[in-house]
Amino acid sequence: MAEKVKETPSPSGMKKLAARMPLTLYRAGLGWVLGGRFLRLTHLGRESGRPRQVVLEVAGRDGDVVRVASGFGRGSQWFRNILRNPEVTVQIGRRLYSATARPLDPSRSGRAMVEYAARHPRLARRLMRVCGIRVDGTPPDYEQVGRELIPFVELTPR
Repeated sequence: MAEKVKETPSPSGMKKLAARMPLTLYRAGLGWVLGGRFLRLTHLGRESGRPRQVVLEVAGRDGDVVRVASGFGRGSQWFRNILRNPEVTVQIGRRLYSATARPLDPSRSGRAMVEYAARHPRLARRLMRVCGIRVDGTPPDYEQVGRELIPFVELTPR
């Protein structure tokens, strides 16, 4: 079954620069080049109250509702911020809208992870490596990852 191999630190150096490139594109007005696979999430810092931004992969859609995953778990800054204030702004390409962020319960997160892994098997394996999670690649293993390690969040337009 899935196990957390080690606590994966946030990227630094060149990896951090590469990880921030999508946000740089959005800030330059070029977010549309990323297509519909990525979105920019603007949320408020839980301590400062100041706007913060992160670019996340769109992990799934259900009509206008978009799902994203917190690859570094419940400790990710953006995830902790939306728990405090779920009112966010989403930009996908050139489309900008207000939304409410709602973490899925563990069982729904598990199903969302299984669906994501079925649609994107290679990306799911790569995501697990980056996040320091060892999986056997089976649906029950991915379901456990979504339940216990990688929470999913729905972004519902307001």
